[in-house]
Amino acid sequence: MSRTPSCVLSSDAPPHAIHGHSPDRYVEIGSLTKVLTGTALIRMAEAGLVGTSDPLERWLKTAPGTGVTLRHLVDHTSGLPRLPPGLSRRDPYRFFDDDTLRALLDRLDQIVVAQPGETQEYSNLGYAILGAALSAAAKLPFEAVIREHVLAPLGIHEVTAHPPAERQLHATGFLGRRRAAWTMDGAILPAGGMWATPRAAAGLLTGLLVDRKLGAPAPTWQTTGKLAWHNGATRSASVFAGAVPGGRWILVHRLGGSHGDTDRMGVELLARQGGS
Repeated sequence: MSRTPSCVLSSDAPPHAIHGHSPDRYVEIGSLTKVLTGTALIRMAEAGLVGTSDPLERWLKTAPGTGVTLRHLVDHTSGLPRLPPGLSRRDPYRFFDDDTLRALLDRLDQIVVAQPGETQEYSNLGYAILGAALSAAAKLPFEAVIREHVLAPLGIHEVTAHPPAERQLHATGFLGRRRAAWTMDGAILPAGGMWATPRAAAGLLTGLLVDRKLGAPAPTWQTTGKLAWHNGATRSASVFAGAVPGGRWILVHRLGGSHGDTDRMGVELLARQGGS
């Protein structure tokens, strides 16, 4: 029997945590961060601070003529590869800092693998660049952009890039030793570097996708049939967040194990809510 620390929050039961997990401790949420970034873009566009059709070079110094717009970045249709080049193996994003990102922008025309708008290719690099563009437009650090345009309007507080050490939860490895988290508070932050309590992550899910407190959901959310969802995974944490019409929703977070299993668990638990 799996003893993977797991936490489940849903529309039909109180929070449930097993094997040392908790709904009120900070955990990595990986690419669920992208929902914050995409929502910030839409909110800033509605406020007239940016335009979704803005060319990237309006906000960042980049190689001219790439044709990449902010909409391409949020839709994963920018033609950029999934990952930045030159990542390390053990802690892949440790050296992917703002200087490295700026150097990539200078040769962005050499990095694209397809014409913008032609194909969809899920891109962490694209969301890192989108976050940098939003920060430049707002003249604020990325975390402040997210706080102003997403978290504060939703009344959610326990989402951050730098949670207090005493409230963090980590997966454990051999002999119960804590597994170190990846370094993701640099340029990759808008693509997958935020931490949240599962309770706060569930608040994002319901606020953005179920109650739609900030309007129509950002295009960052994925859709499969009637299911709207997004997931996230780091070295040793994974999350699935999804909802279907009628107000049913699920958030599953696990420390360790397969992120594919986390997705399957979320989908299966949500299906059970519907009596299927």
